[in-house]
Amino acid sequence: MRTAGRRRGRRQRALLCAVLLAAWEAAWGPLRYSVPEEMPKGSFVGDVAKDLGLQLPALKDRDAHVFDTGRTRYFFLDLQNGHLSMMEQVDREEICAAVAKCVLNFEILVKRPMNIYKGEVEILDINDNPPSFPERRSVLEISENTAPGARFPLERAHDPDIGVNSLQNYECSESSYFTLDVKTGDDGVKYPELLLVKSLDREQKAAHNLILTATDNGSPVKSGSTTIEIIVLDGNDNAPEFTQSVYKVTVREDVAVGSRVLQVTATDRDEGPNAEVKYSFFKIPEKFDKAFKMDSESGEIVITENLNFEEHEFYELVVQARDAGGLSSHSKVLIKVTDVNNYVPEIVIMSVFTPVPEDTPLGTVIAIFSVQDRDSGANGDVQCSISDSHPFRLEKSFDNYYRVVTAELLDRELVSEYNVTVRAADCGSPALQSSAVLALRVLDVNDNAPVFLEEHYSARVAENNAAGALVLTVRATDADWGQNARVRYRLAEGRVRGAPLSSYVSVQAETGALYALRSLDYEQLRELQLWVRAEDGGAPALSSNVSVRLQIVDENDNAPQVLLVVLVRDHGRPALSATATLSVVLAESVAELLAELGSAADEAALPAEAAAGLTRWLVLAVAAVSCLFVAFLLLLLALRLRRWHRRQLLPPDSGALRGVPVSHFVGIDGVRAFLQSYSHDVSLTADSRKSQLRFSAASSCDTLPARPPDEASGDLVPSEDQVT
Repeated sequence: MRTAGRRRGRRQRALLCAVLLAAWEAAWGPLRYSVPEEMPKGSFVGDVAKDLGLQLPALKDRDAHVFDTGRTRYFFLDLQNGHLSMMEQVDREEICAAVAKCVLNFEILVKRPMNIYKGEVEILDINDNPPSFPERRSVLEISENTAPGARFPLERAHDPDIGVNSLQNYECSESSYFTLDVKTGDDGVKYPELLLVKSLDREQKAAHNLILTATDNGSPVKSGSTTIEIIVLDGNDNAPEFTQSVYKVTVREDVAVGSRVLQVTATDRDEGPNAEVKYSFFKIPEKFDKAFKMDSESGEIVITENLNFEEHEFYELVVQARDAGGLSSHSKVLIKVTDVNNYVPEIVIMSVFTPVPEDTPLGTVIAIFSVQDRDSGANGDVQCSISDSHPFRLEKSFDNYYRVVTAELLDRELVSEYNVTVRAADCGSPALQSSAVLALRVLDVNDNAPVFLEEHYSARVAENNAAGALVLTVRATDADWGQNARVRYRLAEGRVRGAPLSSYVSVQAETGALYALRSLDYEQLRELQLWVRAEDGGAPALSSNVSVRLQIVDENDNAPQVLLVVLVRDHGRPALSATATLSVVLAESVAELLAELGSAADEAALPAEAAAGLTRWLVLAVAAVSCLFVAFLLLLLALRLRRWHRRQLLPPDSGALRGVPVSHFVGIDGVRAFLQSYSHDVSLTADSRKSQLRFSAASSCDTLPARPPDEASGDLVPSEDQVT
């Protein structure tokens, strides 16, 4: 009943903790901060302690820190003030490239109880990069026969900043032959093109120099420029023409290296060498240069390295067709990469709470982990689960963060270890999955008292046992583990015949063996009742008791003894009396008599000196009684002989002895009557201390009368009824 009550209390406390935790998490969302790029190391980002509602001592006690995911760490938590600070200077363009919104995620991990809080820091762009061209000077060759209206793509500038700080416009120096036309592509990027507005004449002007300037809209405005040298070529009337102004193709990211992506085609209406067309990439970005290769003769574009959708999902290339006369035309190739489910979900175990105390409340966080899948779309959607056969459940914290919490109360005595398998599977086709094992050990709590193997113990012990003899062994087991299961035994306090129980028996603390500390005597102690307590080594310790009954078995260690107490009382007023103790010992000889008396004295439960004195007095008393008895017999015999002799000398009616009282003479018959009166009503028992010899009232003799009776008798021998 007591254990069940404790368990109900634990459930109620666990439910309360779970409700409070859920309410807290509902009130607090992810932490969000923003900071400009290029801030120096140690710069303030946000007040984490304040935003989480935690005091500074709590941050230290709970070991709060920014969790290390194995990637570059940009922030740290200062436990002195609770601030999130920059660990190093951050360049937004370096870590986020052209991403419109640069957000760095971080996780704050706390313990006791364990929890994780997600946060994000937006790195704000500053105008720290001017637009720049790949080359400070470029050359463009145009035939003098090129008709006005022809367009010539120019190499575009690059500004790693974003928003108003990025490239906003192009400007070109004034020219009567050319004008600048800026177009915006599907990706929002501005592309400069040179438009021929007037026919060229190589003989009038063989070269034209223009300055192309790119500007942003930051504060302050930054710009970059390049020089374009236009060389006017002689002859060749027609430039090559592509069959399409834009080529579009879609490829899977797992396409094999060496595969053909597409083939572009351009025709030239000229004849001879002026109609021979060569294909090439026009100002291909360096990062794309290793991914594709173009056959100059056929116009085929092939893949030269593995594509990665997660790195580049879209490629925009400019291809050029150039004839032998130097005329060229350009076209765009748009390559879209489709995602393939080629990444297995990755499970990152962030923290594991082990060993877990078995009295852990419900809803306690046991482990926190995250799942990452580098694929996109359905291929990157991950579903997590854990095995159902364990007393844990899986909860999703936020995004791809999960935590394992206790769903049932733990009991180490039932299950001491758990291997919880976490599975993560994406939604691709076919689905890819991974797993991780959480090895959890349950920590023992002292919640089980020792239990004796028997409800009660009993044993029979023969008296006169040796001191220190083993009586019996009690044994108790404890379902707990370690120190909590270590059982020690001890006697409950008690007294026996006025003496402490511990002076009679003792119990060995480790084994439960019960020993008799003294020789037991059945005639003094028939039975011994005691309690033994078993106590474990927990804190606080739990214990249980068991009753032990020891029955003392009698042995024939006492010879029978006869004790007579004789009472002599006179008839005076007041009456006076005296008593004497008479011990009757039957023996074949005097030597045996003395030996019996000595053994009887040794076995008497008296002190040694008193026993020795009693023995001496008994010997003297027996000798005195024997002498008196012999003297009495001799006296009776002498009187008998004297009477017989007088009868022979005096006549029968002689009155010489008429004045002597009859009661002064005792005959042989009187002696016989005396012996008979004291030789019955003897009762003996096996217990010599309880054996008795009693005289009946009819057999006891009063003291002899001082005066003879009123009526005189002539017979010297008294009759039977005259002897009292």
